[in-house]
Amino acid sequence: MLLREQYSTVRNHSILICSELEKEDYVVQPVVDVSPPKWHLGHTTWFFETFILIPHAFAYQPFNKNYNYVFNSYYENIGARVIRTDRGNLSRPTVDDVLHYRNYVDKAMDQFLECQPAAEVLELLELGLNHEQQHQELLWYDIKYILGHNPLFPEYAAETIEKQLTSTGEDLEATGGGWIAIKEGVYEVGYQGNDFHFDNELGRHKVYIQNFNISTNLVTNAEYLEFIKDGGYQDFNLWHAEGWDWLKNNAINAPMYWYEIDGEWHRYSLSGLTAIKPDMPVSHISYYEAAAFAAWKGMRLPTEFEWEVAAAELQWGKLWEWTESAYLPYPGFSKAAGALGEYNGKFMVNQKVLRGASIATPVNHSRITYRNFFHPHLRWMFSGIRLSK
Repeated sequence: MLLREQYSTVRNHSILICSELEKEDYVVQPVVDVSPPKWHLGHTTWFFETFILIPHAFAYQPFNKNYNYVFNSYYENIGARVIRTDRGNLSRPTVDDVLHYRNYVDKAMDQFLECQPAAEVLELLELGLNHEQQHQELLWYDIKYILGHNPLFPEYAAETIEKQLTSTGEDLEATGGGWIAIKEGVYEVGYQGNDFHFDNELGRHKVYIQNFNISTNLVTNAEYLEFIKDGGYQDFNLWHAEGWDWLKNNAINAPMYWYEIDGEWHRYSLSGLTAIKPDMPVSHISYYEAAAFAAWKGMRLPTEFEWEVAAAELQWGKLWEWTESAYLPYPGFSKAAGALGEYNGKFMVNQKVLRGASIATPVNHSRITYRNFFHPHLRWMFSGIRLSK
């Protein structure tokens, strides 16, 4: 695929994800972890303008000098920015303004890509496209959170975009069963090759792994219901101390988007509020809940290295899977100079690694070595549980 076509394909998909939103939906920020869809569309545009067009496109004029402040996310090297919690206060620029901004930058990028860019610019372009794909997944999380916390539980495009999601896994039943046995030994983990990868997947190194077994499928809603009915959310012995505090302070008694109505459990999906499907993989689970469930089963979560070693034999791709591993640098890890060095390395503290991919992950944006990471209490992403023993 030509560079211009590749760029256009990725950029258009962000618009497609938002195509069924009402304008009021674009500006909502219910909690700090959720960004308004309008902000995502502006921020991903800012990335191309800031890192490619301004430094590399001859005579390029920025669309609006204030947008660096509005759409910078966390890049200290780039300058001041709107505080993350205030993104929902941005009634201006309007949705139309942001869409004009995207069109302006896309037109400039199309002209810029008529000539073959230098190798360093191609690397920035590839990073920018993968960055936008990350935000496309975040858009699904945030749109679902925005609509799922609306008291009316509105349906979102059940016959269009939602159908694309369900066809790739959200409504697929958990299949198979049993365990894969992995023998102890020294294994190599980490990215190796010439295709795109993030810096946190480097460098490839050896790890020693004990004998272990890993489940061939994810924990289902039915299995998780047994945990709830057995008092799993009331037994402090199953929980980490921080997890127990989180549970009590937030009155947690079920996965996110679960609601008990007239004695029956329902869940909100982008298709609206429906009865729990027992054979579906349980989703929107925090690390604290995943670890407590594993303890209740007398098992544990896999480490990220165990997961990677076993990945070739696993059914994966439906949900991001919590691991027992802290998000830390691999041996020899080094950050790039300047703002791009802030992409991953600065977050290597107080977070857990998730592996695999989810139904919201864009096509061709997953790898066995991909290291996702979130704080242990978060669960608005499409996350699930795979057990080890």
